[in-house]
Amino acid sequence: MGSTLTTGRTVESRDRPRILIVDDSVVARAVIARAIDLSGKFSVAGAVPHAKAALAFLQGQRVDGILLDIEMPGMSGLTALPELLAASDGAKILVVSSACGDGAAATIEALSLGAADTLVKPDIGDFAGRFSAVLDEKLSRLFEATHAAPGDMPLATDRAGGGFDIVAIGASTGGIHALSLLLREIPASFQLPILITQHLPDSFMVYFAAQVAVLAGRPCDVATDLMRIRPGRVIVAPGTAHIRVVGTSDGAALRLSTEPSKSGCMPSVDPMFDSLAEVFGSRALGIVLSGMGRDGADGAQKIIDRGGSVVVQDQASSVVWGMPGAVATGGTACAIMPPAEIGKMVASRRRPG
Repeated sequence: MGSTLTTGRTVESRDRPRILIVDDSVVARAVIARAIDLSGKFSVAGAVPHAKAALAFLQGQRVDGILLDIEMPGMSGLTALPELLAASDGAKILVVSSACGDGAAATIEALSLGAADTLVKPDIGDFAGRFSAVLDEKLSRLFEATHAAPGDMPLATDRAGGGFDIVAIGASTGGIHALSLLLREIPASFQLPILITQHLPDSFMVYFAAQVAVLAGRPCDVATDLMRIRPGRVIVAPGTAHIRVVGTSDGAALRLSTEPSKSGCMPSVDPMFDSLAEVFGSRALGIVLSGMGRDGADGAQKIIDRGGSVVVQDQASSVVWGMPGAVATGGTACAIMPPAEIGKMVASRRRPG
């Protein structure tokens, strides 16, 4: 590896996103670095064996992304993650670890601490094959260009009168960390129900709900069919179905749906927003956090058409400004704010704008 990892090779390589590899395995560092170089899309800024070395590296080097192992000598990757985010001025962190298998609690913890995404690291003998392709795909998605500055975005006209009776949040890549920042600003005494659709496989949902319960300071359940929507309750969509809101004689409940969504996501934000608009109308608040694609944009328009309000995460704080950007560029957003400010607005129970 040598010094070639810390020096710019060509003008072209310096123009590519710079990636720092943090892994205690010499073999893993070499294989990952080779995969990055062969992609031609990124440049390896450096490769270090532990978190403290990464923090030292970042004192004098700029990087755009960090590939971070979890299980390392000294400071673990999870412990170091917030420090690495701060030291790198918000570089996109992809956790690459064998501890991030399906349903792993470490995955949810990493995402809530600010990791942009996770990738299961294969055994040393199994690095060949799909790993390089999946790594390239994940990095490419994280560094997709976003368009239009928030200041250029049209805002939906302010909706007159009152606040809201229910909050529905949609998110994908980068959304768990944004959600954690948002929920920390809402007191445990907050009694409005909160619905969450987060793009995650079903095997992670139990851990995700447990993490949300800690962050929100109140119970959080994975939705089941016919579950009642009650005050003070947080409900997350399962990984195998969309959640739809239906009116009842004395309130509202949830129905699960497996119909294909326009976005192709399962679960999808659009069915949640569509049905929320139908049942709650002007008393609905929809929130769209960091994520790839445009899931939620059509549903957000339905909320606005029914007199409700929609708020989206700002571009600067988003890992990927796809989903919130689609709402903002469409002129549907009533406000564009960082997650903590959205949380304060929700806690105040006042409409944005």
